Amino acid sequence: MEERYEGKDAILSIYAGTGGRDAEDWTAILLRMYQKYLFKKGFRIKEISRIVGEGGIKSVILEIEKQKKDDLKGAYDLLKGEGGVHRLVRISPFSAKALRHTSFAKVEVLPRIEESKINIRKEDLKIETFRASGPGGQYVNKRESAVRITHLPTGLSVVSQSERSQGDNKKKALMVLGARLNQILEEERKEKIQGKREIKQAKWGNQIRSYVFQPYQMVKDHRTNVKNTNLKKVLDGDLDKFIKADNR
Repeated sequence: MEERYEGKDAILSIYAGTGGRDAEDWTAILLRMYQKYLFKKGFRIKEISRIVGEGGIKSVILEIEKQKKDDLKGAYDLLKGEGGVHRLVRISPFSAKALRHTSFAKVEVLPRIEESKINIRKEDLKIETFRASGPGGQYVNKRESAVRITHLPTGLSVVSQSERSQGDNKKKALMVLGARLNQILEEERKEKIQGKREIKQAKWGNQIRSYVFQPYQMVKDHRTNVKNTNLKKVLDGDLDKFIKADNR
C-alpha cells in the first residue's frame, strides 16, 4: 500500500489456517493480543463479524479507528506490517496425549476506504440476509439483521453482523468489500511492475512470525529477526518492539 494511506483507519481480519481446533484457538488468542495492544494505543475497536468454531474463532473482522480525527498516526500506519501468517507451537490443549502441535492463523490489514471512493456495480453483488449469531445484544436471533455480500466477479464474500440494523450491516460489509477489492487492484498494479503475484496461505513455510511455547518460549519475527522471550508479555499486547522494527 502506498503513502496515500498514511493516517488511515484500518480493517483488521484474522483467519484460522492449518491446525484445526488449535488454529481456531490461536485466532482467538491473536484477537485478544491485538485488542490489548490497540486499547493501550488509544484506538476504538468495533467488531464487524465473528464466525466461531469448535476450538475458538474461525474468522473475525475488526474496524479500528482513531480517537481523534486530527491525529496524524492511524491504525493502518501501525498495523500494516502485521499482515501475514502467524505460527503457533505449543502443547495442544486439545490433544489427549499432550502432543506438541503447530498451527497457523492469517492476519489481514487493510486501510479503510471512504465510501465515496468505493466504486462497485450493484449488478456485481449478491446480497443475503440472515439472523446474527455474534455480537448484537438483545437483537441476536430475533430478526435477519446480518448481511452477507458476495462480489460475483471475484468471489469475495463479506459478512457483517455487529450492527442492529440490516442497513448498517450492509454499509459495513460494503466497506470491507471495497477495501479488499482495492487491495486486489493494488496487487495487480504491483504485479505489472514487479512480476508474478504470490498469494500466501496460512500454512508451514509462509509465516512472518513464530510464537513458541514449547520446548522453549520465544516470539521471533522472521523478516526483521526481532525476538522476545517474554511470551506472556507479547500476548498481552506488548508489540512495540516488533512493529517499530518493521516500520523503519
